[in-house]
Amino acid sequence: MKNIGVAIVALFALSCFSLLVGVQDVSIANWWQDPQNTDLFLISRIPRTLAVILTGASLAVSGSVIQMLARNSFVEPSSVGTAQCASLGILLVTLLYPGSPLIIKMIVASITAMIGMAIFLTMISKLPVTSPLLVPLVGLIFSGIIEAMTVFIVFEAEMLQFHGTWMSGEFSGILRGRYELLWLCGVLAILTYIVADQFTIIGMGKDASINLGLNYKQVVILGLFILALSTSLIVVTVGMIPFVGLVVPNIARRMMGDNLRASLPWVAVLGALLVLTCDLIGRLVHFPYEIPVGTILGVIGSFVFLYLLYARSTHAR
Repeated sequence: MKNIGVAIVALFALSCFSLLVGVQDVSIANWWQDPQNTDLFLISRIPRTLAVILTGASLAVSGSVIQMLARNSFVEPSSVGTAQCASLGILLVTLLYPGSPLIIKMIVASITAMIGMAIFLTMISKLPVTSPLLVPLVGLIFSGIIEAMTVFIVFEAEMLQFHGTWMSGEFSGILRGRYELLWLCGVLAILTYIVADQFTIIGMGKDASINLGLNYKQVVILGLFILALSTSLIVVTVGMIPFVGLVVPNIARRMMGDNLRASLPWVAVLGALLVLTCDLIGRLVHFPYEIPVGTILGVIGSFVFLYLLYARSTHAR
């Protein structure tokens, strides 16, 4: 299982299959000879497949970072208020500055997501270390409060349909020119890999990190920046997608241990593989209609997480 090449080959095969799935049939023998087929691939199918891969990898990497910062394996950006705060930021921009460009929405969503993460980390710092299940519980309560505030505002502003778009992750609207910001998520994933050793030390706790000579505050701020920017980019572009940042890091940790640098390539590939698989299921199960990938992941992710709770780790410590 530690041969990442198998996972990469599987990801490549599913990516090729994703390019061929759609309402319009494409002949493999002469697709490059038909200008309409070429436009279909360049404008729609290639951007969608790339967006799925970038989103899955980024969500999984973000989940690994937040689990290190919170020192808890049961949290992810959508369960501790990060995605909800990003959604609230998008809502505020939409209300106060209608017609704002996507970059403005992304910046405001990143700021609100970073504030939300800082509040969450402050709250859990007061919890006893001996009660790890309190951390996800506090995260769920905090995210529920932010979500309730957002729903109240959108209800009063008669914008429930927009809120549904932000909260239900799906890729049907991805076209060339509407996904390119997700490449920044790839850059953030590379940055995470560069400083992965520092995040691993952060996972040992504040006192241990400081004793080892780490600038604890600086690394935490960097982690908050990576989380906030990645989450806001994904929420702005495709909406909220659950469970990826929760189950994928736990699977990689069972195989590779707690060394983030060693497990991060696995995390990125498995995250992309999971989201791409769920996207294909959503496109094929009720073809030619689509089920949002967030719905498919909500079902599959819950069963995978329950299995991880009860299955014994195979990694030798």
